[in-house]
Amino acid sequence: MQEIRYELTKTPKKKPAPGDPLPFGTVFTDHMFVMDYTEGIGWHDPRIVPYAPISLDPAAMVLHYAQESFEGLKAYHHPDGSIYLFRPEKNAARMKTTHERICMPPVPEEDFVEAICALVRVEKDWVPSEEGESLYIRPFCIATEAHLGVKPSSTYQFIIICSPVGAYYATGLAPVKIYVEDKYVRATPGGTGYIKCGGNYAASLISQETAESLGYSQTLWLDGVERKYVEEVGSMNCFFKIGGTVYTAPTVGTVLPGITRMSCIELLNEWGIPVSVERLPITDVMQASRDGRLEEVFGTGTAAVISPVGELRYEGEVAVINDGKIGDLTQKLYDTITGIQWGKLPDTLGWTKKVC
Repeated sequence: MQEIRYELTKTPKKKPAPGDPLPFGTVFTDHMFVMDYTEGIGWHDPRIVPYAPISLDPAAMVLHYAQESFEGLKAYHHPDGSIYLFRPEKNAARMKTTHERICMPPVPEEDFVEAICALVRVEKDWVPSEEGESLYIRPFCIATEAHLGVKPSSTYQFIIICSPVGAYYATGLAPVKIYVEDKYVRATPGGTGYIKCGGNYAASLISQETAESLGYSQTLWLDGVERKYVEEVGSMNCFFKIGGTVYTAPTVGTVLPGITRMSCIELLNEWGIPVSVERLPITDVMQASRDGRLEEVFGTGTAAVISPVGELRYEGEVAVINDGKIGDLTQKLYDTITGIQWGKLPDTLGWTKKVC
């Protein structure tokens, strides 16, 4: 990467005080990272500037053809005052995969990580230190060429913004209720279900509204061909513990390869707990509930880390999991991953990166 140019704000915002509520994704820090791409030149002019609105031409291609990508990761305040990231190189690699699928120039992986570290160093005083809090980091890339016509853009901007956050769900680690979608689909083979682009999430909103109207907080999506196999839960990967084995959907083109998902599988393997990444029919899940073999269900993702599921609803039938309480394995995974992230447990797996 070229040398980063710094233009720091002369009017810093008031930072949240310890104990202030931090609703997820509503408070933003003083600065953002910006880097431009021009066809024939490549990525250039990396800079950290005051957080401000983006100026776009009304014909910018991102607005018309949705050529954009995003990632999500966090910075954590450790007990000794240092600040760490959790597996940022995995986010960099995943964004590269996203860009390859939607014909965007890849951000070099080392530049992706370097840009995040540079911004977090500038915003280090924004990283909250209260229990369960962190600095959420949102890298994203947009097509900026002013052109009406379906083709890859010739210009882009790569931008990173940050937001101090508390728990993703207001209920914290209390089990959530999940509605199984049996009408709409999220992703199909050959599509974009395995990458992080906004269109995937826009297509999911209609089901989210249905779920919320029924008193459920998230949607569990089934496969897009047979509408038979479990895939993702809204913004999370999903795990099912049935008869001692943990099941999760394979990442074969329709499921996002989540970094927390990956970390959970690696921990389960280390602990000697059987893990299956074969396709799992929703009917098998419901039958396991009737038989008393459905022991735990949980979602995983950067925002919520681990989210226990206390209830599933499919075609009018309701499955209550573990009497609506968090399961022992779910709790152990949460405690282990967050312990590593916040520096309360040793990082024996080399998952964290010190920023400052």
